[in-house]
Amino acid sequence: MPIYEYQCRDCGHIHEALQKMSDEPLLICPSCSKPELMKKISAVGFRLKGGGWYETDFKDGAKKNVAGDQPSCPTPAACNGGGCAGSS
Repeated sequence: MPIYEYQCRDCGHIHEALQKMSDEPLLICPSCSKPELMKKISAVGFRLKGGGWYETDFKDGAKKNVAGDQPSCPTPAACNGGGCAGSS
């Protein structure tokens, strides 16, 4: 479930609420109890990082191998803990 951010137009109170996407927007401010809450538009709170799963999961056909057939490290024995000593 997404976390929505609201701000009261009357008192300026900022409120976060965990809601389903299908839920109606909140209207009553928890601080001043007036029906002045307005849903804010804010950035998402996650970032896709990792070994490339997002690069290939949503592609089809010839676009599957975006990185090419070359190994990411020229000498796998030189790699320690994910870092590659051979690519400087």
